[in-house]
Amino acid sequence: MEGKPTVIVTGGSGLLGRAVVRAMQKDFNVIGTAFSRIQAPLVKLDITNREATKALLDEYKPVAVIQCAAERRPDVAEKDKDGAHLINVTSAAWVAEECKRIGAWFCYISTDYVFDGKNPPYEVDSAPNPIQFYGQSKWEGEKACLAANADATILRVPILYGKVEYFDECAVNCLVPIILNGSKKVGMDDYQVRYPTNVDDVGRALAALVSKSLTDKTVKGVYHFCAKERISKYEMCLIMAEVLGGVDTSHLEPLREAPKEATASRPYNAQLSNKRIEEEAGIHIQCVPFKTWWTENAATKGLI
Repeated sequence: MEGKPTVIVTGGSGLLGRAVVRAMQKDFNVIGTAFSRIQAPLVKLDITNREATKALLDEYKPVAVIQCAAERRPDVAEKDKDGAHLINVTSAAWVAEECKRIGAWFCYISTDYVFDGKNPPYEVDSAPNPIQFYGQSKWEGEKACLAANADATILRVPILYGKVEYFDECAVNCLVPIILNGSKKVGMDDYQVRYPTNVDDVGRALAALVSKSLTDKTVKGVYHFCAKERISKYEMCLIMAEVLGGVDTSHLEPLREAPKEATASRPYNAQLSNKRIEEEAGIHIQCVPFKTWWTENAATKGLI
């Protein structure tokens, strides 16, 4: 890969991280890092160890670092606030600061959950107001990264899906075994508005941002990237059941009110506006339609 600039993707073993690594490979020498799910060619890194992180950046001298490493599960973050804060805030700020030191472009992956879901669509300068700890930790992470590195970039994304290694890796793909198990009655959220976005589309958007950042120093601050289809989790189940061969969904009960006993509350509609990434960065990524992706992947191992 000599001659190609190097990009480091932390959390390279995760759903989004793998997609970002794939998207970068054409134009960059990509180094994906991971901690617990190590397999070649990933490089082992404990992102919460600042000295180890500094050493890795000094070794590879990247032109850009994409911080995909995160605690992304709202319920887990609610139960382990210290652990989520360490990954989503403290260590992210360390990486941002180290990137400033070596002159590398830095991008922190954030979430639509920094918003309360009451006044969509949200622009990049809309005021965050997270309603659970996960969203709060990502909002604090955004602020910490920008405080550590004024040239840092934040990319907020919504609920993601794509090719997973196991169903529970993803809040969308995990619905498949629920759909297929017709023997068990399950209440399924038909209240919260979602904008499921494919990780490969996010990967391409990030690759475009990195390429642009190499010649355009205005690529910094907050961007949003979000598919435009409005789909509840119950509606996702109906679509997936159809492409899986017309699976019966009578065991799924649509829940059309906000859940009263959720571990972590979710915003009703946190739709992200793509205005800045399209108009200012000039990045137009056509997102794959939800049904199209599932139709193309349902008959293959790519489904899981």
